[in-house]
Amino acid sequence: MADHQALLWWSGAASALMFVASLIIVPILIVRLPEDYFSREDDPELRAFGTHPVMRVLWLITKNVCGVIFLLAGIAMLVLPGQGLLTILVGLMLLSLPGKRRLVHWLLHRGSILRAMNWLRMRSNKPPLSLEDSSGNPAKPRIPGP
Repeated sequence: MADHQALLWWSGAASALMFVASLIIVPILIVRLPEDYFSREDDPELRAFGTHPVMRVLWLITKNVCGVIFLLAGIAMLVLPGQGLLTILVGLMLLSLPGKRRLVHWLLHRGSILRAMNWLRMRSNKPPLSLEDSSGNPAKPRIPGP
């Protein structure tokens, strides 16, 4: 351990930084979600920055890079201090992956994650996230066509 003291120091600093950042950023992102985010039929990603191709590509690249960072930080937080599962969920929500909406819905239907997200929203006087469509039926993630 004496030979790798600098590595241990940097690892400890990175762990503390991820912990503090997750305590600040994850709740802000969850509170800012519209209450019907998970029950929408349309995909908000498809409307990002209108139809200008350059802005849309820049937005998708930025969003996916942030998603990978959140996903990796969340995985690290499973063994380090921090909100690992919520951070993984935020990372997945940012990524543009096939089957992402089904995976996110599956995670949210586990209960504890949705309860934690709605608890954060309740503390900010926001309505709880809805997993139902406008008719009260459980929302089914839209499966893109060929």
